[in-house]
Amino acid sequence: MFDCELVGKIGSMALIRRDEYDIDYNVFSRVGSELKPGTIWVSSGAVEIGRLDYIKRNGGKEIKSTNPEEITACYAAQGQGIVMENYRKFIHPSYSVRQVLVEHQHFNEPEKRDFIKRLLLDSMKQNAIPIVNYNDSVSNAETRKMELINMRQHQGKVVECIDNDETASEIATLVKSKYLIILTSAAGLLEDPHDPSTLIKEVSGQHTEELLSNIDALKKCCIGACREGANGMRAKLEFISEPIKNGTTVIIGHSKYRLKDLLEGNVERTIFHVR
Repeated sequence: MFDCELVGKIGSMALIRRDEYDIDYNVFSRVGSELKPGTIWVSSGAVEIGRLDYIKRNGGKEIKSTNPEEITACYAAQGQGIVMENYRKFIHPSYSVRQVLVEHQHFNEPEKRDFIKRLLLDSMKQNAIPIVNYNDSVSNAETRKMELINMRQHQGKVVECIDNDETASEIATLVKSKYLIILTSAAGLLEDPHDPSTLIKEVSGQHTEELLSNIDALKKCCIGACREGANGMRAKLEFISEPIKNGTTVIIGHSKYRLKDLLEGNVERTIFHVR
């Protein structure tokens, strides 16, 4: 029934030590040691890690430009190699590691969608782990906006993939993964976003329609995001609906935990599944 065992996603803020302006190598080590063929890993972090690297190499100064897109592109280009280097460092040496940079066209055009699907599934068969990220270094907002408008006129719903939560959900849908794990800076979905004790540990239904209805009802709990530019938990609930329609079990949990423990329920998490 499932073509892929696991699609996982980790956000930028989980990969750095914000207060120390440095990469969190412990997270790379923990995640990398668990990745294996059969897993597709969606990783943010290129822009933020590229920014930190630039600051280190330029006397504590950031790039100065009146164009925020140019800054983002430069940081992303600088950070992508560092992100991949750190995953390669901690993934078992017998496995190949493949960088896959995607944009919205890859999921909205049937031929490109099929090509990406084959690439990801073939990687798993070839003892390789795909590490996927949005291609920020060549993405232009104005061009992307016009392309998306044109796509909506011809096909209605489109995939933007600017948010890697959406990218991971689209990939989980595309390859029909058994599990989708989204790692965050919270233990999971909180009924009160300001109170960690209100963790909702399970969202379930007797069938897919009931599960989706229960997810929809929980969106009122989701206010704001952990940082500027992020879409927060509400967006995650929107994005996971599509893989859930395929029967995928979704888990949202803290990036400090091992994937194995999140899958087995040995730690706090929110799991979304059909009973």
